[in-house]
Amino acid sequence: MGSRISRTSVPAARSTDGSGASAYSIMIIEDDKTIRHELKALLEKYRYTVIAVDEFCDAADLAISLRPHLILLDLSLPFLDGHQICRDIRKRSDIPIIIVTSRDNELDELMSISLGADYFVTKPYNTQILIAKISNLLNRVYAGGAASEIRFGELSLDLGRSTAAYRGQTVELTKNELRILQLLLENGGVIVSRDEIMNALWQTDTFVDDNTLTVNINRLRGKLAVIGAHGILKTRRGQGYSL
Repeated sequence: MGSRISRTSVPAARSTDGSGASAYSIMIIEDDKTIRHELKALLEKYRYTVIAVDEFCDAADLAISLRPHLILLDLSLPFLDGHQICRDIRKRSDIPIIIVTSRDNELDELMSISLGADYFVTKPYNTQILIAKISNLLNRVYAGGAASEIRFGELSLDLGRSTAAYRGQTVELTKNELRILQLLLENGGVIVSRDEIMNALWQTDTFVDDNTLTVNINRLRGKLAVIGAHGILKTRRGQGYSL
């Protein structure tokens, strides 16, 4: 029997449209109905178009036919192992693939990456980190779009307009503020060291006063507070910064 989907969409664009809805489509290949529905609801909350497969015999063919911008693929599936589906898709397409599985051994991770998966995420997962990985991968792969947006929770960054948005409020950022926030968003809650940020801002051997970064961080924190994102940029003493 062929795969059925709960919603179909052939992607036509790689950016957000004027309404703020995402034109990116994501296919979920997950046999656990509860997890599939939870993932679908999560992705739709972030305004992605969702293609949710609930039969798996020809999931690879369906992915090639519908051309989603990204695939979330479980490994433990009926009829076919997720690795086989990943291998089949990768032979015919460069569609980004994130493995989302309860199988957390290193062999599965190594095999997934060797077969062409971009990320390996184990269940149970932090939903905000998963969303950040999805956003980061989409922006990296489809960087040629008219605009790029990165999200973490309710905070988003429009790279094309150099603006941050939170709960409907928007603020313009300077070049340095934009780069700092982009780096933090792309790391999805993981601590980014001061050295990493300084290298991203000032890729030079010239000495840069450490206090200069603190000034930029404080200015960014102030901009985020203006749009209601109080306390979202956290200082991790002796380590760096995170969201």
